[in-house]
Amino acid sequence: MKLKLDENFDLRLVPLLQTEGFDVDTVQDEGLSGCQDETLYRVCRDSRQVLVTLDLDFSNSLRYPPEPTEGIVIVRIPRPVLSLVRQTLLSALPMLKSGPLKGALWIVEPGRIRIHEPKETTGLEESE
Repeated sequence: MKLKLDENFDLRLVPLLQTEGFDVDTVQDEGLSGCQDETLYRVCRDSRQVLVTLDLDFSNSLRYPPEPTEGIVIVRIPRPVLSLVRQTLLSALPMLKSGPLKGALWIVEPGRIRIHEPKETTGLEESE
């Protein structure tokens, strides 16, 4: 699975994710530091990478719909302390490896994960 780690994550987390089998790129590696959220969303969507971020703006599914993406993972913690970020992310890795990530929005918090899955299409058209 290809991940794009947002610039709000400590780069010391990259080897941890790589050891777990993830293909990880960072915003810094690609010269996207300081870019607008819309740009980062578009880059991740077009390059088919899961966006992993601390930025709660990406939880706005009207502005950043997860459906056309490989998935959006928001790590939500009370304080962005490296040990808490690491612990929260580590606890979610088994589910990230096997969960329904494509087109979904995941909110990862200490002790729980909320998953907003893609909208189902029924195949039925509305009649007038």
